Amino acid sequence: MTVRREKKSKYFRGSRTYGWGRVAQHRRSGRKGGRGRVGYHKHKWSWVVKYAKEWYGKHGFTRHPSLVKRKHLINIGEIDEMVEELIKLGMARMEGDSIYVNIAVLGYNKLGGKGKVSKKLVVEGPEATDKAIRKLEKAGGTFLTIKGGES
Repeated sequence: MTVRREKKSKYFRGSRTYGWGRVAQHRRSGRKGGRGRVGYHKHKWSWVVKYAKEWYGKHGFTRHPSLVKRKHLINIGEIDEMVEELIKLGMARMEGDSIYVNIAVLGYNKLGGKGKVSKKLVVEGPEATDKAIRKLEKAGGTFLTIKGGES
């Protein structure tokens, strides 16, 4: 069957049915192969292959959760608020006018920069954001990078 390039209605002006018969032909969804997205895996598959190749199939892969290192983040403002309690519990120590806190001991492996720093803190941990390091240095403290502490 040849492909009709122009609409049939162009040629059938003046007739009531435009060549589609008497009762409701060429009106409902049967003429287009179903309603909505029906048939993309069946009778409209050639259209999918031509115009929407990426719709079906798997793309990429997901690594196993045991291989993915998760970031357990604690913000600098949270440490600043609970530093007195950490000293009482023995999880932080005072040396001179500085307070030493190891976030790996607390169960975290990244230091975030949210919150205010009012004390001179020396925080040890595997990694920190640039904002957290800037806030620590502005308050007179530092960040010391240590290995490990990742979960």
